Amino acid sequence: MKVVTSQWSILGSCFALSVMLSALCSPAEPQQPGKVPRIGILSYPSPAVLSNQTKAFRQALRDLGYVEGKNVVIEYRSAEGRYDHIADLAAELVHLKVDVIVTQATPATVAAKNATKTIPIVISGGTDPVATGLVSSLARPGGNITGVTIMNEELVGKRLELLKETSPKISRVGVLWNSDNPGTAVVFKQTQSAAQELNLPLQSIIVQTVNDLQAAFDSLTKSGVNGLVLLASVPITDHLRLIADLAIKNRLPATFDRIDFVEAGGLMSYGADVSDMSRRAAIYVDKILKGANPGDLPVERPTKFELIVNLKTAKQIGLTIPQKILTRADRVIR
Repeated sequence: MKVVTSQWSILGSCFALSVMLSALCSPAEPQQPGKVPRIGILSYPSPAVLSNQTKAFRQALRDLGYVEGKNVVIEYRSAEGRYDHIADLAAELVHLKVDVIVTQATPATVAAKNATKTIPIVISGGTDPVATGLVSSLARPGGNITGVTIMNEELVGKRLELLKETSPKISRVGVLWNSDNPGTAVVFKQTQSAAQELNLPLQSIIVQTVNDLQAAFDSLTKSGVNGLVLLASVPITDHLRLIADLAIKNRLPATFDRIDFVEAGGLMSYGADVSDMSRRAAIYVDKILKGANPGDLPVERPTKFELIVNLKTAKQIGLTIPQKILTRADRVIR
């Protein structure tokens, strides 16, 4: 990859140069010739949860000509699901003077924004950044943040519809979520609205640690819940197999926003293709390293969505998946 333009320092006495240089100056300064760019990846969930997304991001960088350890350095930092740790990791990346920070999940983006107003931040997933106050608008984000959003809050209504079509007997839906996550809080409000439109009573169950999960399912079954929606947040994302097993044990049709849940034994998922979003995030990084201003790059919505169904799980909970759902599914696990 050829890196263009040099970093200039404009002195008051160099008025003659100011006009020429003004077009080159931006919050995201172009790389100096010979300088190896440094990318910081700040994730909130554990690396295992995001392994597919990170793999897709790294491959996309390679496709763009960046070879890790040769012409680019990547600093990985993960909070392992700890809210009390994410701010320190963001500060650490700022101290390292990385050229751009890629954030995975809304808490990571919030932490990065609080840590720097100058280093470009590229969102790779996460809830609507306008609703969470991270950018002023999707079209013109301004500031130092841009990237790709999952827009889960807009998809949750469709997820509820699909769950109801899959199991028409559902009369009360439980929602498993963590209120500490600002992005998940936005999605939960939309879940409430979508449930009201579908005339589905909703039971909110907040889980903050893995130790809360068993009690959460006990509460769900006692309250007559016969359908379950999971909202992406720790500890849910870190314990999908345990949640899938508990849902099967309690014969609860359950849905999530990504394929990981279905592969772990969950019934179904509907959401954005997160690997595709990670590849798009790499393109943003490339543009910024070449001198683009993040505030001028529109935040992208996902363009690829997937419906995944697990027939084996359906059989275990005594559910027959309607043919119309199987026909629409992008993938069926048998």
